[in-house]
Amino acid sequence: MRSIRSGGLSLEPQIAAHAEEMFVVLSDPAIYEYENKPPQSVEWLRERFARLEARTSPDRREQWLNWVIRLPTSELAGYVQATVHPGGRAAIAYELSSRYWGRGLALQAVQAMMTELIERYHVRSMTAVLKRENLRSLRLLERLGFTLASGESNATRELEQDELLMQRAVDGDEEARLK
Repeated sequence: MRSIRSGGLSLEPQIAAHAEEMFVVLSDPAIYEYENKPPQSVEWLRERFARLEARTSPDRREQWLNWVIRLPTSELAGYVQATVHPGGRAAIAYELSSRYWGRGLALQAVQAMMTELIERYHVRSMTAVLKRENLRSLRLLERLGFTLASGESNATRELEQDELLMQRAVDGDEEARLK
């Protein structure tokens, strides 16, 4: 895993040493409007990040890629992450502190991660799960070229009643442009 630069942003491979700074970012109650909950403590987050430093699932079938988003001011704004499955498939996720919403930072960070996934990890299709009511995330995914997954794709995933599965295939033209 490597660091990625995109404009003024840096995506740094997430490590346990990021826990204290990320605890502050992830303690923002606004980011839990639709799902999840804040980390229990800095220690809990440090242990989680340390486990994720393996960058692979225990059975070694999946790659776990996690980056923190660093701003030009050196502050951390959030994270982007991907689980790369066999066959060139990846599930992506992202989270930014609400103080950075509406500035195009999520778009820039997720685009940079997607480019890395295509170029370096040979990802050919991506998915993302979100809550139906999370229109901000829905608009971001649509801007990134994701569309609502087919009923067939939804049948293979365990989704909650209030969740949507978005998908995006990488076409040959896009892959050629990146090379």
